[in-house]
Amino acid sequence: MTNKRILVWLEWPEACFRVDAKALRFLRAAVAPGDMVRRVTSASAFLRELPRATHAIVWEFKKEWFARAPRLRVLATPAAGRELVAWRDAPAHVNVHFGAFHGEIIAESVAAFCLAWARGFFAVKPPIWPRANFGSVCYEVKGTTAVVAGYGRIGTAIGEKLSALGVTVRGFTRKNAADLPRAAKDADWFILALPSDTGTDDFLNAKLIARLPRRCVVVNVGRGNAVDEAALRAALESGRLAGAYLDVFKGEPTALNKGGAVRRGLWDGCRHLVAMPHSAAFSPRYIERCFAELKDEGLV
Repeated sequence: MTNKRILVWLEWPEACFRVDAKALRFLRAAVAPGDMVRRVTSASAFLRELPRATHAIVWEFKKEWFARAPRLRVLATPAAGRELVAWRDAPAHVNVHFGAFHGEIIAESVAAFCLAWARGFFAVKPPIWPRANFGSVCYEVKGTTAVVAGYGRIGTAIGEKLSALGVTVRGFTRKNAADLPRAAKDADWFILALPSDTGTDDFLNAKLIARLPRRCVVVNVGRGNAVDEAALRAALESGRLAGAYLDVFKGEPTALNKGGAVRRGLWDGCRHLVAMPHSAAFSPRYIERCFAELKDEGLV
């Protein structure tokens, strides 16, 4: 059997999304004796090495690069989203793998937000509110209801984490999507964990927002295209909704990831919004988790 030649090109502005020495040692220990792991740090170096690679682990892979990769059998990316890899153009003999390990990390981010919101952390005005004011903003997460749109791996992980906190969770996929508008009227948390490539544009629109109770807080940790941003801002400013935590915005992922900052403009000065820079999956073990998943799946 021919030894594997595993080409790793994982460069990104955020350090947790780049290969460090520890993750590289983990991958080299995971492969069979005789297999080669080669890390490169630029597109030009990647393209020079690509003709000899049997495996490529990347953030980005363009359609025309398949012609340069006659030996390629596995194309893997840590990303759950499919925007940066030309997976539809992959030859039949190339196994394309997207990361499926993000759920546990993102679930912690969602749970952390829900707890912080319910306990009044985001209501504090500097330097500190008088103690008496907190009685009107603090409540218990236990006993609340979360409606999760996009109940795949990530949505399910979120549901499990919230259930452990005593939250009633209702998860929705394409199969039961018709029931979601009815469930929305009971949502304390309306959580979106939707991909961007399945007709999800403006999934949360003015019509659906009108079904949510005023106490509801919107959480989006999927893709920014799923939210009608103008409708959501109007609902937040008018008090129609209690608040929102947005980790993603329209125009992503490329624009935000490379710039590293939350998009300005529409959201400037928005009341009751907690905006984060697409950071819900940040972890110092991110790349190591990716490599461990590839090992467990028998792909390296």
